[in-house]
Amino acid sequence: QVQLVESGGGLVQAGGSLRLSCAASGRTFSSYAMGWFRQAPGKEREFVAAIGPSSSSTYFPDSVKGRFTISRDNAKNTVYLQMSRLKPEDTAVYYCAIGPAADSMVVIKLIQLYSGWGQGTQVTVSS
Repeated sequence: QVQLVESGGGLVQAGGSLRLSCAASGRTFSSYAMGWFRQAPGKEREFVAAIGPSSSSTYFPDSVKGRFTISRDNAKNTVYLQMSRLKPEDTAVYYCAIGPAADSMVVIKLIQLYSGWGQGTQVTVSS
């Protein structure tokens, strides 16, 4: 069973930056892709970033491409989401989840392969 704990959320002005962290335990972290998702009130959960086990593959939807980056430190069992040029529409609860044991971008972008959601961290971007 995997345990995921997100941190780093907060209140930031539009145009600002935040870095989220997700610490994992309970599974061989380095063997699995990791993903970041977000959910705003009244909206469906949205995929915002994914990274393969070796960091050779990443995925970003168009809504965040060029503004968000994802990285991981397998020695620390931690995945990071660096968010820049934040917009009010980025306001949401951000979650991490563990994904497939695959390094292909075609595979790591499949949301149905993610599970083990953490409790989330709130990101609020003021205009």
